[in-house]
Amino acid sequence: MEIKRDYYLQKLIAKKHNRLIKVITGMRRCGKSYLLFTLFKQHLRASGVTEDHIIELAFDSFENKHFRDPEVLYPHIKAQISDDQMYYILLDEVQLLGEFESVLNGFMRIPNVDVYVTGSNAKFLSKDIITEFRGRGDELHMNPLSFAEFMSVYDGNKYDGWKEYVLYGGLPSVVLLPTPEQKIELLKRLFDETYINDIVGRHKIRNKGEFEELINILSSGIGSLTNPKKLADTFKTKKRIKISVNTVKSYLDYLCDAFVVTRATRYDIKGRKYIDTPQKYYFSDVGLRNARINFRQIEENHTMENILFNELIGRDFNVDVGLVVTRDCDESGNRQQKQLEVDFVCNKGAKRYYVQSAFAVPDDAKMQQETNSLLRIDDSFKKVIVVKDTPAPWYTDDGILVISVYDFLLNADSLDM
Repeated sequence: MEIKRDYYLQKLIAKKHNRLIKVITGMRRCGKSYLLFTLFKQHLRASGVTEDHIIELAFDSFENKHFRDPEVLYPHIKAQISDDQMYYILLDEVQLLGEFESVLNGFMRIPNVDVYVTGSNAKFLSKDIITEFRGRGDELHMNPLSFAEFMSVYDGNKYDGWKEYVLYGGLPSVVLLPTPEQKIELLKRLFDETYINDIVGRHKIRNKGEFEELINILSSGIGSLTNPKKLADTFKTKKRIKISVNTVKSYLDYLCDAFVVTRATRYDIKGRKYIDTPQKYYFSDVGLRNARINFRQIEENHTMENILFNELIGRDFNVDVGLVVTRDCDESGNRQQKQLEVDFVCNKGAKRYYVQSAFAVPDDAKMQQETNSLLRIDDSFKKVIVVKDTPAPWYTDDGILVISVYDFLLNADSLDM
């Protein structure tokens, strides 16, 4: 079964021939190789590009191990460029190539070459692309399947699909497996053998058990505000393990670098400033998170929040955790300060949206609780509350859009309804 990744394919096609190195980033197994070597290659063929003008190599394949040596790779590819027609160089897991920066810059000096590469770690974050490739890199970040992509291949209704997506996430190789047992087995194996071992090996982590314990703590508290000191204190009080704040910070950075988790920074909406700590950490795939805790603690409200965060990131928003500071009088007339939270502040260019993940709003009291922070924001940007289910999108008297998670996730334009 072929999973269409049209959103990413069209973005990649739009970057063709722009004289930049196209760098597809994302966590392992999210579909980068499939996008490049199957979907994009199909596009090239349909556009009339012949096989001998498509040069492809996967550096994580054993048979291509010798090509990780730049002295072997560069002349090998250069020898295949034999005319003035455009050549397309497709390289998978290019971080395994020695001196990859120099090699790729060398290819870019050839006028009839268009270069596309994938990478699975933060060597390819946007800020590093600019440095490594001297401003000649163009990043396309890829995520696991969104709920809409998942439903495009799911044989069932959206309600049953949601139940499965909340449990097993959106890694394509997991989604395509037929039974729950196979999905669980693969998710656990991927976390242990792919993500953890890759990070431990790359960063030479000496205490693997300590690192895994941090992952367990993050998995049990998705969407909770935390920081390295708080996590170090958790190790000390609950696990009887002494760990330095700097070590915790390094472990968190490693997980973010591998795109296993994403860090969300707090933003003071009224004060218009960022607050360095505490922060939130969301898993790039909820199935991996669930596998890490053996599919216990599947609190759907927190999982839904994680899924909404991933969806907004996937729609190319810069997403922060919003903070609204209020100063009111208590019953005795004393002034008191409160900090109210807005789940997500979403920015893209001149657009901004405030999004609240509410799961359920059964009565007026709960609605007041969910709208309290939104109504304290004194600008005119759109405000949205996403709930687990509701008959149809509707607006409150205060102009706040209330929309079901299904309508929100299955409609790419849902924020503008």
